[in-house]
Amino acid sequence: MDFSLSPVQEQWRDRMADFLQREVYPAEAVARREVAELDAEHRWTRPAVMSRLADEARAAGLWNLGLPAPYGAGLSHLDLAPVVELSGRSPHLAPEAINANSPDVGNMELLLRYGSPEQQERWLAPLAAGEIRSSFAMTEPDVASSDAGNISTSIEVDEQTQEVVINGRKWWSSGAMAPDCRVMLVMGKSNPRGQRHLQHSVVIVPRDTPGVRVVRSMSVLGYDDPFTGGHGEVAFEDVRVPLANVVGSLHRGYALAQARMAPTRLTHCLKLVGVAERAFDLMAERVPRRVAFGRPLAQHGLVQEWVAQSRVAIDQARWLAYRAAWSLDHQDDQDSAAAISALKVVAPSMASTVVDRAIQAHGALGLSQDSPLGELNAYARQMHIADGPDEVHLMAVARHELRRFAG
Repeated sequence: MDFSLSPVQEQWRDRMADFLQREVYPAEAVARREVAELDAEHRWTRPAVMSRLADEARAAGLWNLGLPAPYGAGLSHLDLAPVVELSGRSPHLAPEAINANSPDVGNMELLLRYGSPEQQERWLAPLAAGEIRSSFAMTEPDVASSDAGNISTSIEVDEQTQEVVINGRKWWSSGAMAPDCRVMLVMGKSNPRGQRHLQHSVVIVPRDTPGVRVVRSMSVLGYDDPFTGGHGEVAFEDVRVPLANVVGSLHRGYALAQARMAPTRLTHCLKLVGVAERAFDLMAERVPRRVAFGRPLAQHGLVQEWVAQSRVAIDQARWLAYRAAWSLDHQDDQDSAAAISALKVVAPSMASTVVDRAIQAHGALGLSQDSPLGELNAYARQMHIADGPDEVHLMAVARHELRRFAG
């Protein structure tokens, strides 16, 4: 067993690390300033610096690394892992810059795997080119959406017109606030009397379809997430689209959603390792220089414990993430799902703890707009819930393990 990175992984890791240092880190303050200068009417307009970063990412060969030709480099999940991890060091800018941000990357993978040729030509191609944005509408305000079987937005087939009619309300639809969000993938219940996992469908809904109404934006612990299109509450009122807009086949939406979420969960967790590394670096740079009670913080035993425990926890999560990436590449869906659920339990808790220690080490500065730690804290905390709360993934791991002893 070899724990060193392969030449392919090293090549892309080094290229991404250079891109972060040269382009992304210097752009963070610029992006915040550009967003702050937007008026209410243009609140969700993508900062100009994001277009420049995307151009630089293309020039560096970092665009669409996980998509196959003709869209991208076609890296495996394991080969891509170091790049995704590094992107988490600037989680609001770097993934967007390389066209690997949620929900677009998950939607592209879903269309690539299950979309018809017509769906791929109309929606996958412009998403891969970075010409449009997208949203994924699954979570609902009126049901416990951590149980995907509860999703209640109705999708009814009108046989006479060969259309589907959608009614319901979604929230936390990522990307929905972006002006260039042109399409939404909507999950709803199309077969309410069917078996539990054969009740739902996923339908492509152009953003400008009559009956689609953005109700409001949703903030994450006070952060709007303006760099990536925010999160919206969206109403669907007698929305009609052609039956041909169903992704895959009718009533198979649950399986599609699970297939979409597996690589998306891996991506989130790899980025959380990057989040934690960024916070760790800030903490490790801070504590030797900050003096309290007559000596640098780095000489206090408690702070040394923070540093040591953080390093151990980050490395543990990293190798669990790389193992999950390998599992997605090589194992069946059941085994890879268990590996990803285990990772999804560990990574958010690890990142939240490391970021919290870094905030403590910075004192009041760590809570201020002069530090990225507040945004990193909000990002890490939301991942305890996004794409399945910790408790659901703990249950999934337990079921997988107990199944081995069921006889």
